[in-house]
Amino acid sequence: MALAQPGPDAPVPAPPPPTGPGRGSLATTACMETLQIGYLHAVAAAAGCTLAQPFPDNGVDWHVSHSAPGHTADDEVTIKVQLKSTYQLGPRRLPARPGTPPVTFPFTLDNDHLAKLARTPVAVHRILVVMLVPRARDDWLHAGHDALELRHCCYWTNLAGHPVTGRRRTTVRIPATRVFDDRALCEIMTRVGAGGRP
Repeated sequence: MALAQPGPDAPVPAPPPPTGPGRGSLATTACMETLQIGYLHAVAAAAGCTLAQPFPDNGVDWHVSHSAPGHTADDEVTIKVQLKSTYQLGPRRLPARPGTPPVTFPFTLDNDHLAKLARTPVAVHRILVVMLVPRARDDWLHAGHDALELRHCCYWTNLAGHPVTGRRRTTVRIPATRVFDDRALCEIMTRVGAGGRP
C-alpha cells in the first residue's frame, strides 16, 4: 500500500499544541535571576532579616540585615550578598558520602567580580550564593497544599582573600555542604554579630 505524499504547494500542518500552559518568552537567564531572588526572599523572611537592593547596582546584588539582642558588634548587622545561578550541574552530581572530603562544585566568575568579593579587610562582609537549577523550567517549581518546592538549591561561600588566578575569569569551588537556608543565614549573622567572619 502506498501512502500519498503532500505536494510541494501543500500547506504545512501546524505543530501539535503544547502539553502544558504556555510559558512566557522571557530569557531563561532572566527567569533564573527572578527565581533566585524569590529563594533569597524566602530565606530572609524565615530568618527574620530585612533586604535592601543597592541602586544603582555596584557589583553586589543585595544587603541583608539581621537584628538580635545577642549581637555584640552592633544591634543590627549587615552582609552583602551576590547571587548567581547555573543549570550546568545538578545535585545528583554532588555525592555526599560519610568520611569523604567535603564535596565542592566549580563556579566561574569574572576576575573583576571575584576581586570585589575577595577583598579583605572589609567593613561589611560579602558572601556569594550560587543556585543550581534544573535545565527545564517545568522542573523549577512544584506547589501542593502542604509545600512549595523550589529546585534545586542555593549554596553559599565566603571568598574573602581568594586569589584571582585566571586571565579574565577564575573558577572557585563552592562547598556543597553549605546549603543556604534560614538556619545557615542566622548562623552567618550570629558570627558576624559577634565580630567574626561569615
